[in-house]
Amino acid sequence: MSFIYVAFISLFIGGLMGLLQVFVRSGRFTLPWGIDYYQVLTVHGVILGLVLTTYFIIGFHFSLMGKTVGISDKQRKVAWLAFWVMVIGTVMTAVTILLGKASVLYTFYAPLKAHPVFYIGLALVVVGSWVAGFVNWRQVYLWKKAHPGEKTPLLAFMVTINTLLWFIASLGVAATVLIQFIPWSLGYAETINVLVSRTLFWYFGHPLVYFWLLPAYMAWYAVIPKIIGGKIFSDSLARMSFVLFLFFSIPVGFHHQLVEPGIDATWKFIQVVLTFMVAIPSLMTAFSMFATFEITGRRKGFGGLFGWFKHLPWKDVRFFAPFVGMLAFIPGGAGGLINASHQMNAVIHNTIWVTGHFHLTVATTVMLTFFGISYWLIPHLTGRTLTKKINKLGIIQTIVWTIGMTIMSGAMHIQGLLGAPRRSSYSEYGGGEQVTEWIGYQMAQAIGGTILFIGIILMVYIFVKLAFFAPKGEEEFPIAEEEEDAEPTPKWFENWKLWIGITVALILFAYTIPFVDIIQNSPPGSVPFDWPIGNN
Repeated sequence: MSFIYVAFISLFIGGLMGLLQVFVRSGRFTLPWGIDYYQVLTVHGVILGLVLTTYFIIGFHFSLMGKTVGISDKQRKVAWLAFWVMVIGTVMTAVTILLGKASVLYTFYAPLKAHPVFYIGLALVVVGSWVAGFVNWRQVYLWKKAHPGEKTPLLAFMVTINTLLWFIASLGVAATVLIQFIPWSLGYAETINVLVSRTLFWYFGHPLVYFWLLPAYMAWYAVIPKIIGGKIFSDSLARMSFVLFLFFSIPVGFHHQLVEPGIDATWKFIQVVLTFMVAIPSLMTAFSMFATFEITGRRKGFGGLFGWFKHLPWKDVRFFAPFVGMLAFIPGGAGGLINASHQMNAVIHNTIWVTGHFHLTVATTVMLTFFGISYWLIPHLTGRTLTKKINKLGIIQTIVWTIGMTIMSGAMHIQGLLGAPRRSSYSEYGGGEQVTEWIGYQMAQAIGGTILFIGIILMVYIFVKLAFFAPKGEEEFPIAEEEEDAEPTPKWFENWKLWIGITVALILFAYTIPFVDIIQNSPPGSVPFDWPIGNN
């Protein structure tokens, strides 16, 4: 619950910053008290993209592991250590941003330089998350020791995969922060290799998206079937999809750098191919979920071609919110294929289309599923119940969020196709004719963003009610069982050395030669640029 408290505080602060952004971009609002737009943008990106997601996921991981494999008092103490290390790092990072000393945006691209405390705080957040991951692995190890020959519970297996994904991916951002940014920001290094820093960031930055997404998949695979009165379609298929995500979500960072000079086109092509491989476990998941929905509906006696669909529990917010998230992933995933395609990426690269895509995948698919989880997880942990009134309010909140995001993200996608840049405050660009096409869409983003913020206020209110004021009682922790006639899960799924070995081999194949080439043929490093740009 402590992790989840931080997540929902972050939701409110980050959402407020997002509201201010869309107001400024409309051209009708100026930030007061000398607050800079890029300071607000940095708070929004860091606190929602990194703080909210990471804290919620780790809290969710601990709850799943506690239910499936247990946690000892000693492990719990180490978990608290992870929490406080992360909180200290988060506070350090937040203070530097709020003081205007780290307006370097979510990606903190060099040569923009933040205060050293910003980078040290980031490093502490990553280290704290590693400690939490080690606790999860220890939980599985002790359970396996006590249950020799048994398969790891599905949700514990999934948590193990996701923490492996996070650990391997975050080695990249840890390396660039510790070896490059901290010495450079402290003045011990005069210059920084910009291409190396960006490559290490995107080695981390794309698998980060799957670190956000896989907890949603955990709920889809193992929780939603229980909520609708069904069973898991296939334990083996669920495990295989997670293993494939581990393989193919890390060695793909170059598709964020397709217009980046200094990287050989051959290696960009290879990583684009690996990126498209991620579509396979996503399609496996879609097949599995709709198979579960149909089997459950027909088992309950609902006939016809779509009778099962009509009788899904649409009035249960625990199902409704994640299901809307699933639907949003259809256009979100299609947009991802466009982003990763070399020719089409050239059209939308660094436009606000990318921001719209990000809000479809993370801010809709992931967040609505996290909200759906919260409706049962929070009352379960606090000893309260999900009342009919809160359930109804949750349905309204889901609809409000969806309307707001559809308007805002849709306007971003269209404006991006018209060439409007991302990461930029409102500007008329000297009265350029093309810019006049963008203004209406920026107004639409302000309208959508306002509706979204209403959805955030509703969700924070629901959170407070569930955590502190809902009636006392026992709320179910819904974990589904597997179908009786499903194929048995092969024992080789427990071969962690094999899965880690293949993952490392793919990473070395995708990165070793291009990374050596980047270092050997790199241009002179850059001196730091303080904010505002030009003060070096």
